[in-house]
Amino acid sequence: MSIVINTDLDYLKSRLNIPESRMAIYAEKTVDEILKAEAAAGNQEAIQLAADMFTDVNQLIELFRLADPQNKLVIMQAMTSSQLEKLVPMLEVDDLLQGFSFFTQDSLLDLMKDIPKEELVKAVFEMFSQRQVIEFMPEKELDKLLTGTDMDKEMLLQGLQYIPEMYLQQVVESVTGEETQGTSSELILQISQFGDMDYKNALENLQPAQKQQLAFILANQENKLFEKFDTDAYTHIINRERNKEETIKSMQVIKPEYLQKMITELPQDLLSVVVTQIDTEKFADALINKFPQLLAQFVAG
Repeated sequence: MSIVINTDLDYLKSRLNIPESRMAIYAEKTVDEILKAEAAAGNQEAIQLAADMFTDVNQLIELFRLADPQNKLVIMQAMTSSQLEKLVPMLEVDDLLQGFSFFTQDSLLDLMKDIPKEELVKAVFEMFSQRQVIEFMPEKELDKLLTGTDMDKEMLLQGLQYIPEMYLQQVVESVTGEETQGTSSELILQISQFGDMDYKNALENLQPAQKQQLAFILANQENKLFEKFDTDAYTHIINRERNKEETIKSMQVIKPEYLQKMITELPQDLLSVVVTQIDTEKFADALINKFPQLLAQFVAG
């Protein structure tokens, strides 16, 4: 199959000092054929350019008009998927974000499920405040956080100091089955002395608004607690509360290495379009140093 891109014959004519009469003869010839013909005729510039094409980034850019995205696209469409993926790390974050517009919201959220929770939470906080995250989080997720075996019990008991006394009385009574009196400090002390099951039940019996308040107090003190919530809970909240454009914008804080992996999930034809945004000099350098055989194909036409 013939591979053709828009080479700059004017540049070739100027660089090799080819007269108009000979350029007319070369109208239908490939770059390789023109260089060979000129070299055979003793044109030293042709010999030099033949070498420069495989070593000089600027010469390659000029000759094949690589600043033209269409020319880049033609070359990329001739690449294998593995070759194309080698160019992805050369894209800027803004280029990657533009590429995510090819995904649906559902596809984006599926991709976000596969990145580390720390990265997902960073993106979540681009869309929501800490208070909003707690308010939107399902009650079962709050229960799991508050009763988790790795929750710092001392920190949690201190957080209970901010829960109104009447709600503390209610949870103690829900466990003991008896009417309870006492100050907040006394009630918290009683809760602290419950066995594991009763302690867990007491926390789960808090009113939903009080669970939210307690979870917010704790997570505000220790932000890593936000990573305890399930990924599915986060993606469900995002899908319900934010559109695709807002989701993509939030992804700017995710480490580039994860964005790069995500973008390679695009079909190859769409990935080629995204990668055309690559810096022209970086692309030319990659052709010379990473894909010399592919470059030779285009030179040969």
